[in-house]
Formats: sequence, structure tokens, C-alpha cells
Amino acid sequence: MATNLSIDPKLLDRALEVSGEQTKKAAVTKALEEFIARRRQKGILELVGKLEWDSSFDYKAERCRS
Repeated sequence: MATNLSIDPKLLDRALEVSGEQTKKAAVTKALEEFIARRRQKGILELVGKLEWDSSFDYKAERCRS
């Protein structure tokens, strides 16, 4: 799907430089992937302190379960 975007050329040049990507498309794709990953991580961090912890749960025993 072709999309035309007006992106600040200086910002795009910096993205190319720091990402190590060779093309603008690759740099923008990488930036979007990292943006999505960070937003997902932020959502997980918002759960801290909101979930109940079962202290009797034996996670090591669950590893060996067949």
C-alpha cells in the first residue's frame, strides 16, 4: 500500500543515521515497530501493583509439567 507522508527531512536523516538502515522506508518501518513495542511495554508497566500475586504458586513446578 503506497502512502505519501510529509516527514521533516532532518528528522528522517537522523532516523537513518541512528537506525543504521539504508533506506528511508526501512528506517520508518523500524521506527514504527519500535514505537509499537514501547507502547505495548508501557501497557504492561501500567499493570504493576494492580495484579494479585499468589505466593503459593510454584513456578518451578510448572516448568516440569508434562
